[in-house]
Amino acid sequence: MNTRQITVQANIAANIEKTWDFYTQPEHITKWNFASDDWQCPSASNDMQVGGKYSARMEAKDGSWGFDFEAIYDEITEGEGFTYTMPDGRKVTVTFKSIDNGTQVTTVFDAETQNPVEMQQEGWQAILNNFKNYAESQA
Repeated sequence: MNTRQITVQANIAANIEKTWDFYTQPEHITKWNFASDDWQCPSASNDMQVGGKYSARMEAKDGSWGFDFEAIYDEITEGEGFTYTMPDGRKVTVTFKSIDNGTQVTTVFDAETQNPVEMQQEGWQAILNNFKNYAESQA
């Protein structure tokens, strides 16, 4: 198992309650959970409890490729953060911290071995940046 961890972070100009809701509620997830404008997230479900399943369909808008991102929750602290495990055993921790003028969202994830670390970091950061843009447009 590759234990290299990657961290991405964004400061969101919205309070922690709104940021949490925008990040965890499926009706919002489908609006931001993709790295570029030529991708989309047509569906998402989120059973936000320990042992509950998170699932999001991510696909190219032209239909050329897509995949289901799934995970099972290990720990949840409402409004503060959560940890989940992906089917391949990799872990992800997302934390929400109140800061001046908003919320800091930090994601730490175990790298996979098929793609370069830089590519993974750029992709996850792009999704988090997309979340930031969406959340701030709604706040």
